[in-house]
Amino acid sequence: MGTHVIKMPDIGEGIAEVELSQWHVKVGDLVVEDQVLADVMTDKAMVDIPSPVHGKVIALGGQPGEVMAVGSVLISIEVEGAGNLKESAAPAPVKEAPVAPKVEAVVESKPAPAAPRPAAACQGPMVAREADERPLASPAVRKHALDLGIQLRLVRGSGPAGRVLHEDLEAYLAQGQSNASAPVAAAYAQRNDEEQIQVIGMRRKIAQRMQDATQRAAHFSYVEEIDVTAIEELRAHLNEKHGASRGKLTLLPFLVRALVVALRDFPQMNARYDDEAQVITRLGAVHVGVATQSDVGLMVPVVRHAEARSLWDSATEISRLANAARNGKASRDELSGSTITLTSLGALGGIVSTPVLNLPEVAIVGVNKIVERPMVVKGQVVIRRMMNLSSSFDHRVVDGMDAALFIQAIRGLIEQPATLFVE
Repeated sequence: MGTHVIKMPDIGEGIAEVELSQWHVKVGDLVVEDQVLADVMTDKAMVDIPSPVHGKVIALGGQPGEVMAVGSVLISIEVEGAGNLKESAAPAPVKEAPVAPKVEAVVESKPAPAAPRPAAACQGPMVAREADERPLASPAVRKHALDLGIQLRLVRGSGPAGRVLHEDLEAYLAQGQSNASAPVAAAYAQRNDEEQIQVIGMRRKIAQRMQDATQRAAHFSYVEEIDVTAIEELRAHLNEKHGASRGKLTLLPFLVRALVVALRDFPQMNARYDDEAQVITRLGAVHVGVATQSDVGLMVPVVRHAEARSLWDSATEISRLANAARNGKASRDELSGSTITLTSLGALGGIVSTPVLNLPEVAIVGVNKIVERPMVVKGQVVIRRMMNLSSSFDHRVVDGMDAALFIQAIRGLIEQPATLFVE
């Protein structure tokens, strides 16, 4: 028998150290070649570290949350025969394929210690989840569950990876809630338990970036109300006519288009500020970061060259990137390089928000929920679909007047959607 010692690999781009986020194996486990051993966190993305050999784990080189230098010992594996007694680096992390089916294949091959139970093992409409376990569901499904008064953690999900769908909520209601009495009664019981959660991995990176952004940038926010009735009618028409062949459009591709057009007159918003060098770099390319919630925290995949994309091209790329981020398979390149960020909580967007800048950018546009309200139009009270844009800017670079004019330009484009496509 021999010992194969694997060192932390060089992930590239000058990274000297990474954070060990999660082990997928423990001492005594048998592993095979290409099996994922651990997840490590760079400053932007989570990266899988695969095994280069078959063997038995005999030692782990660190604990989750520990920052490890490139070249330090990651893991030791006992192998058959003499083995490779020399220390070696783990194989280079597999680059995520840009094509969605390949991403799904990677997800399926990764061990999932917290995978949901098969549907056949779940009896009745409820699922026993831990109190702190956050079920997978889209913002719209969470809003629907909230409106129906359903505790989402009790609903069995039939979607990929146990994701709760709208149909699951309907099935939960249809099957009755006779088993819900115990959880309801438990809600009134006294509790004295405590839980400590270590801030590591993606959550640590998010905390560091948010703290850094609020300490370094001079934030100010501006809120503008927008009538989205016309653009929602256009979106519905396009989906009815082309949805089956080109895919469904959400509001986000229209907002990306509005950003692209408005930035032609306000290039100071599409910029990065190096506050150490005291240099502002305005960019011609519009790389739109789309803030996306994943199970490990907030991620911002980037729609590159949005200025050169059609509505459907933008919609396809937003969907692809969002899926990659939620599955933890977005690459470092897909999570870096944005020039302006768009953030939306969908149906849960609330009335007003104060988004935090994604440094070194100088502007972020926040989308709130759409509501129907009576409005006075040409002297008549009519029902219109209204939405707020809650946006934040770096006051060191952007003046208040320019910020207001920029958002009002977006408002004009959205309220008169034909102007989005007039050159």
